[in-house]
Amino acid sequence: MSGTEDGEAPPPPQPEKKHVQSPPPSAPPAPDVESRGAAAAAPAAAGGGSGMGVSAIVRRWRRDDLIRKGSLVLRGLALLFSLLAFIIMASNKHGGWKDFDNYEEFRYLLAISILATLYTGVQALRHVHRISTGQLLVQRQTSALIDFAGDQVVAYLLISAASTAVPMTNRMRDNVDNLFTDCLAASISMAFFAFLTLAFSALIAGYKLSTQSYI
Repeated sequence: MSGTEDGEAPPPPQPEKKHVQSPPPSAPPAPDVESRGAAAAAPAAAGGGSGMGVSAIVRRWRRDDLIRKGSLVLRGLALLFSLLAFIIMASNKHGGWKDFDNYEEFRYLLAISILATLYTGVQALRHVHRISTGQLLVQRQTSALIDFAGDQVVAYLLISAASTAVPMTNRMRDNVDNLFTDCLAASISMAFFAFLTLAFSALIAGYKLSTQSYI
């Protein structure tokens, strides 16, 4: 028996569903080549700049440390040479005319040798204190100025005393060559070496003074 015979209406026809294809997802826009290059170069530039800054600081620390140690070595040598000039001249007494105290030139050399010994000793102790403790007894600018001026003054006094004693020593050695004249020549040589080391130390002190920041 059909549906019409039972009095029931047939179901309405269902519309046919059509399959609609969804559009493919759009790909994200490709970044600009220039922006990619700039983004990649920025970290590299930042890393390179920081690396150069760190290396420059390390080089400066090493240079400052080398200057401090070199200055200490020069002052130690100046102390040694000044002390030898002082001891040799002070002990050069053999009686009569063979006594340094009878000559003004040699007394002058002895006095300058004592002064140079005291100055270089104090400076060497100050540098040892700074290297061992890392503390300054005076301000940095004042310390550099004292080093520069003191080294020059004492160096000029040493070369002045040595050059004053040379003519008298040469005249004595022309007449007689003995232990007295040999000690005079040795003391003069030590004073000259002390002058050289203090002259180099004055150059280092001048460099430190010129690189100080006064801001």
